[in-house]
Amino acid sequence: MSTVGSASTPYRGNREVISIHVGQAGVQIGNACWELYCLEHGIQPDGTMVDEVDSGDDVESFGTFFAETAGGKHVPRALFIDLEPTVVDEVRTGTYRTLFHPEQLLSGKEDAANCYARGRYTIGREMIDVVMDRLKRLAENCSGLQGFLVFHSFGGGTGSGFLSLLMERLSMEYGKKPKLEFAIYPAPQVSTSMVEPYNSILMTHTTLEYSDCTFMVDNEAIYDICRRNLDLARPTYTNLNRLIAQIVSSITASLRFDGALNVDLTEFQTNLVPYPRIHFPLVTYAPLVSAERAFHEQNTVADMTNACFEPGHQMVKCDPRRGKYMAVCLLYRGDVVPKDINSAISAVKTKRTVQFVEWCPTGFKVGINYQPPTVVPGGDLGKQTRSVCMISNTTAIAEAWARLDHKFDLMYAKRAFVHWYVGEGMEEGEFSEAREDMAALEKDYEEIGEDEYKEDDESYYTSHSRAQTGHSRQ
Repeated sequence: MSTVGSASTPYRGNREVISIHVGQAGVQIGNACWELYCLEHGIQPDGTMVDEVDSGDDVESFGTFFAETAGGKHVPRALFIDLEPTVVDEVRTGTYRTLFHPEQLLSGKEDAANCYARGRYTIGREMIDVVMDRLKRLAENCSGLQGFLVFHSFGGGTGSGFLSLLMERLSMEYGKKPKLEFAIYPAPQVSTSMVEPYNSILMTHTTLEYSDCTFMVDNEAIYDICRRNLDLARPTYTNLNRLIAQIVSSITASLRFDGALNVDLTEFQTNLVPYPRIHFPLVTYAPLVSAERAFHEQNTVADMTNACFEPGHQMVKCDPRRGKYMAVCLLYRGDVVPKDINSAISAVKTKRTVQFVEWCPTGFKVGINYQPPTVVPGGDLGKQTRSVCMISNTTAIAEAWARLDHKFDLMYAKRAFVHWYVGEGMEEGEFSEAREDMAALEKDYEEIGEDEYKEDDESYYTSHSRAQTGHSRQ
C-alpha cells in the first residue's frame, strides 16, 4: 500500500543515493564529505553508531546514504575511482579506512596524465567494465534507487575523460535516474595544468546531454573565501575540500534528515533547470565565518539570505549583478521559521541588483531542514545554529563559459598540445565540434537573458525547442 505524506510529515521510503567520486579531486572531496556525513549522523570512523539508542525515524533517513550490515556497521553507498593508485591509497590507509568496503575503492595502475583522450579512450576503457560491475552491485543493494551524485574536476584527465565515459554508460544502464554533478571548474587565474580548457570543453560537450544538473565550484573563489572570511592566509586543499563538503552536505541534508520542507533529487532539476542544456546553477553559502568570529555574529535569517546574493559568497567567479536569475532554491538548516524566510525573500525581491528574467515571475523555491550545520572539530568554519545554501540558475554563469572558451581558442588556434589527444585515438574534429557546442551554449544563455520576445516570434520558440530536442523544427 502506498502512503503519501504531507509537507510537514514527509513520506520517506527508501530513496537511496549513490555517490561516485572520480579522479583525484573527486576522491579528495569524497574524503571530506564522508567525514562530515559521519559526524552529522553520529557514525564513527569504523562505521558503528556512537549511541545505539536512536529513533527509527532518523535511521530511515540516513539509509539514503549508508547501508547497514547485519553486524550493525554502516557502509557508505559510494564508489571511489581513480586511474592511478596514490590518491585512493590515502583513503585505504586513512582514518576512515575501515568505513568503506574494499571493493568500493577502485584504482588502476597508470593515470590519465591530464589528458581527456587517455581517460576516455585508452586507459579508461580498460577500467569501465569493472566500475560498472561494482556500481551494479551497489544499485542492487538499494530498494528504491533515487539517483547518482558524481564528484569530479573538469580539468583533470580522469575527471574529464573517464567521467564522460562513465556518464554515457550510466545513461545507458540507468536512463531515467537523475545524475547530479559536483564539479571543480577551472579557476580564472590559477591552473593546475596547461590543458584544462581542452579537457573541460571536451567533457562538457560529451556529458551535456547525460547530466541533469551540475553544481560548479572553482578553486579560486574558494581560496578567496578562505582568505577573506575564514582568516586563512595559506589555505590547503583540505581547507578547500572541507568548505566544499559543507555545501554538499547542505544540498543533500534534505535527503538525509527530516525537515519541514524536504527537497529530493528530482525536485532540484524540476525547479532549477528551465531547459535541459541550461543546467549549471551557481552555488552560494552563508554564513561563512571563522571560529573566532562566530560568537560575535548575529546571523539572522535576513542577514544570511542577503549574503547569498553577494558575489563574495559564491563558489564560481562571475558577477550575478550582470546576469538575470531564472530560478533560486534556498536550502535552510537549523532553527529557521517560515515567517522569517518569507520576509527575507520579500526584502531581496525589492533590490535593484537582483533581477529575474521576465518569464519567471516567482522564482524562489525553499527547503527547510531542522538539523543544524555540523562543523568538523578543529576545522575552519565557526559553529552556527543555522545556515543557508542557495542554488541559483543565473545567466551570469555564461561569463565563466566565455572565459573558458577564450582560453580554448588561444591554444587551439596554434593546435598546441593537440597531438597528445590525437595520439590516444581521438579525432581532431572532436575539438571543433565541442567548441561549436559551447558557442551554442553561450548563445542559449544570451537568448534566455533577452527580455523582449513577441508572442508571434517563431524564432524564439524554435531556438529553444532546438536546444531541447537537438534539432530545429521543420
